[in-house]
Amino acid sequence: MRCGRLSERKRYKDMNLTLGEMTAACGGRLILGKGADSGDNVTAVTVDSRKVTAGGVFVATAGERVDGHDFVASAFSQGAVLAVVSRMPEQLSEGTADGGPGRGSCLLVEDTLQALKDIAEFYRRKLDIRVVGITGSVGKTSTKEFIAGVLAERYSVLKTEGNFNNEIGVPLTLLRIQPEHQVAVVEMGISEFGEMHRLSKMARPDICVITNIGQSHLDNLKTRDGILKAKSEIFDFMAEDAEICLNGGDDKLIALREIRGRRPHFFGMGESAAKAAGGSCEVTAVDVVSRGLWGSDARIVTQKGAFDVHVPLPGVHMVLNAAAAACVAGLLGLTPEQIAAGIGKLAPISGRNNLLRLPKYTLIDDCYNANPASMRAALDLLALADTEKVAILGDMFGLGEDIADELHRQVGAYAAEKGIDRIVCVGERARHMFDAACDGAEEPRCISRFPSLEVFLEALEREPEKYVPEGSTVLLKASHAMEFGKLLDYLRRRGEESGEG
Repeated sequence: MRCGRLSERKRYKDMNLTLGEMTAACGGRLILGKGADSGDNVTAVTVDSRKVTAGGVFVATAGERVDGHDFVASAFSQGAVLAVVSRMPEQLSEGTADGGPGRGSCLLVEDTLQALKDIAEFYRRKLDIRVVGITGSVGKTSTKEFIAGVLAERYSVLKTEGNFNNEIGVPLTLLRIQPEHQVAVVEMGISEFGEMHRLSKMARPDICVITNIGQSHLDNLKTRDGILKAKSEIFDFMAEDAEICLNGGDDKLIALREIRGRRPHFFGMGESAAKAAGGSCEVTAVDVVSRGLWGSDARIVTQKGAFDVHVPLPGVHMVLNAAAAACVAGLLGLTPEQIAAGIGKLAPISGRNNLLRLPKYTLIDDCYNANPASMRAALDLLALADTEKVAILGDMFGLGEDIADELHRQVGAYAAEKGIDRIVCVGERARHMFDAACDGAEEPRCISRFPSLEVFLEALEREPEKYVPEGSTVLLKASHAMEFGKLLDYLRRRGEESGEG
């Protein structure tokens, strides 16, 4: 990999993307507004009219509830120079778009979402920047944060924000790249075959990272082999000199010994991972010492030497993310000192093992999403607490009808096995968690089940101490659609209250 190019980059005004180039990229018809020129540069691209900035582009996409075409006039009033539309909005006929007061230009296309992807792909190919593409069944977001945080010790880094990892989020992330950025760390999530192929075509990663092949989106991908096939589409459009970083502790990934003529770099944690990869792990985290909810210490062993790190995020599994970051950072020329410093500065993100220390109790906010592997990892983390342990677990979606019930039972049994003091199961599928937890627990009376979040919130309001005692440590974990964010908000408010109640 030619890392030297990163420090020798041409500077451009704005995004180095013109109205004319956007038109050519998606094959649309440009209708110029008053005073506009096809050679004008744009400053930003968004699909949210509320986030339009001066000189920006508004892409009018149609959602389930709202149609972006209804907000084109609003976008122009906020300073948009271009609206990408599939039809001319009623309040903006072609005649009024040309020279009307406060009007910008319109780019008329057949499909605005496809146009967004086409423009992002065109823009990415113009950029002299290294893109790190990250995918996997579990840990994509955490690994993205680790890699971006470490690389920031040497480079100007742009990373995926929030959950912008799909066919809308990835192009918007690419279109956020500005002249000062040297590396982009892009999270890439999928739920069906062909989706990663399309994401790879836009991102064209220079470094491909796969965290693991777990049990997620089985309703579409059916088996772990299907997941491996779908995730492997990330290689379809990788750069000719691309590097590949894979989890050497994953039984599916270690079989990938050569990919399109490239030999992968393996990372892992512990001697068992190194042995599982046939001794080929180039980066391994060893001598791992858990500091409970306050993180872990480890030694990172590489082919160029070893160094000590402190991982400030709770959960031993976070050490594997540190190994992944060290693997990528080594390929981009960072020193051991820079890698250790970047790992040590990491901070938790909302919804991902985020510890909230409140006056009444401690919350582990891990309610962004859930699958069997991440459930087990979260329960492992909760088990480290030296207080009474409470697990509030909700339904996991996207597992496939034929095995979903069994996977929920496995999670319930695991919660009982870990000795969690109180287990609350919320949701329709969670009844299988409840049954298995009751079968395996020493004290079934400490296990409860509610058919919905609303019913549980009502019970929590009546008897808060029964479910969330003061001084306890409480894990919140469920698929995003369970809306555990509402539960988090409630428990935060109650946990910050003084006195009784």
